[in-house]
Amino acid sequence: MRPTLALYMHSARITLFTRANCSLCSTAKTVISNLGKKRSFEYTEVDVMASGQQQWKDLYEFDTPVVHVQRIFHTYSKPDIATEARKLMHRFSEEEVEALIDEAEGHA
Repeated sequence: MRPTLALYMHSARITLFTRANCSLCSTAKTVISNLGKKRSFEYTEVDVMASGQQQWKDLYEFDTPVVHVQRIFHTYSKPDIATEARKLMHRFSEEEVEALIDEAEGHA
Protein backbone atom coordinates (compact mmCIF):
# COMPACT_ATOMS: atom_id res chain seq x y z
CA MET A 1 0.00 0.00 0.00
CA ARG A 2 1.32 3.43 -0.92
CA PRO A 3 0.96 6.49 1.28
CA THR A 4 -1.39 9.14 -0.04
CA LEU A 5 -0.22 12.54 -1.18
CA ALA A 6 -1.78 14.01 1.97
CA LEU A 7 0.87 12.27 4.09
CA TYR A 8 3.58 14.14 2.22
CA MET A 9 1.86 17.49 2.72
CA HIS A 10 2.93 17.89 6.34
CA SER A 11 6.00 17.32 8.47
CA ALA A 12 7.39 18.11 11.89
CA ARG A 13 9.71 21.07 12.29
CA ILE A 14 12.15 21.32 15.18
CA THR A 15 13.68 24.69 15.94
CA LEU A 16 16.51 24.80 18.46
CA PHE A 17 17.17 28.17 20.08
CA THR A 18 20.77 28.21 21.20
CA ARG A 19 23.78 30.43 21.89
CA ALA A 20 27.56 30.15 21.96
CA ASN A 21 29.36 28.72 25.00
CA CYS A 22 26.26 26.90 26.26
CA SER A 23 26.97 23.35 27.42
CA LEU A 24 23.26 22.53 27.72
CA CYS A 25 22.89 23.65 24.08
CA SER A 26 25.60 21.21 23.01
CA THR A 27 23.76 18.42 24.80
CA ALA A 28 20.49 19.47 23.15
CA LYS A 29 22.12 19.35 19.71
CA THR A 30 23.32 15.81 20.41
CA VAL A 31 19.82 14.75 21.53
CA ILE A 32 18.27 16.16 18.34
CA SER A 33 21.01 14.70 16.14
CA ASN A 34 20.46 11.23 17.63
CA LEU A 35 16.71 11.56 17.09
CA GLY A 36 17.33 12.57 13.48
CA LYS A 37 18.93 9.16 12.89
CA LYS A 38 15.62 7.48 13.83
CA ARG A 39 13.02 9.69 12.17
CA SER A 40 12.74 12.57 9.75
CA PHE A 41 11.87 16.17 10.54
CA GLU A 42 12.80 19.65 9.39
CA TYR A 43 15.49 21.21 11.57
CA THR A 44 16.40 24.85 12.12
CA GLU A 45 18.86 26.27 14.60
CA VAL A 46 18.61 29.87 15.82
CA ASP A 47 21.43 31.62 17.68
CA VAL A 48 19.46 34.00 19.90
CA MET A 49 22.50 36.29 20.24
CA ALA A 50 23.01 36.74 16.47
CA SER A 51 22.15 40.03 14.82
CA GLY A 52 18.62 40.07 13.51
CA GLN A 53 17.37 37.74 16.26
CA GLN A 54 16.30 40.40 18.77
CA GLN A 55 12.80 38.87 19.10
CA TRP A 56 14.28 35.53 20.19
CA LYS A 57 17.00 37.16 22.31
CA ASP A 58 14.35 39.06 24.28
CA LEU A 59 12.43 35.84 24.83
CA TYR A 60 15.14 33.20 25.37
CA GLU A 61 18.47 34.91 26.14
CA PHE A 62 18.65 33.38 29.62
CA ASP A 63 16.67 30.20 28.87
CA THR A 64 18.66 28.41 26.17
CA PRO A 65 18.41 25.78 24.97
CA VAL A 66 14.77 25.85 23.94
CA VAL A 67 13.16 23.49 21.44
CA HIS A 68 10.02 24.33 19.47
CA VAL A 69 8.20 21.47 17.75
CA GLN A 70 5.53 22.30 15.19
CA ARG A 71 3.52 20.50 12.55
CA ILE A 72 4.03 22.19 9.20
CA PHE A 73 1.41 21.97 6.48
CA HIS A 74 3.10 22.48 3.13
CA THR A 75 1.06 24.56 0.74
CA TYR A 76 1.54 25.53 -2.86
CA SER A 77 1.48 29.15 -1.77
CA LYS A 78 3.95 30.58 0.70
CA PRO A 79 4.27 30.64 3.64
CA ASP A 80 3.59 27.15 4.89
CA ILE A 81 1.10 26.88 7.73
CA ALA A 82 2.51 25.96 11.15
CA THR A 83 0.72 24.82 14.28
CA GLU A 84 1.41 26.48 17.60
CA ALA A 85 4.83 25.50 18.91
CA ARG A 86 5.16 22.90 21.63
CA LYS A 87 8.20 23.70 23.77
CA LEU A 88 10.89 22.08 25.88
CA MET A 89 13.45 24.09 27.81
CA HIS A 90 16.90 23.51 29.31
CA ARG A 91 17.25 19.76 29.83
CA PHE A 92 15.32 17.23 27.80
CA SER A 93 15.70 13.69 26.57
CA GLU A 94 15.38 12.13 23.14
CA GLU A 95 12.14 10.49 24.31
CA GLU A 96 10.65 13.84 25.38
CA VAL A 97 11.42 15.43 22.00
CA GLU A 98 10.04 12.40 20.16
CA ALA A 99 6.85 12.56 22.24
CA LEU A 100 6.40 16.20 21.25
CA ILE A 101 6.87 15.30 17.58
CA ASP A 102 4.23 12.57 17.93
CA GLU A 103 1.90 15.04 19.64
CA ALA A 104 2.49 17.69 16.96
CA GLU A 105 1.85 15.17 14.18
CA GLY A 106 -1.32 13.98 15.88
CA HIS A 107 -0.06 10.52 16.86
CA ALA A 108 -0.44 11.00 20.60
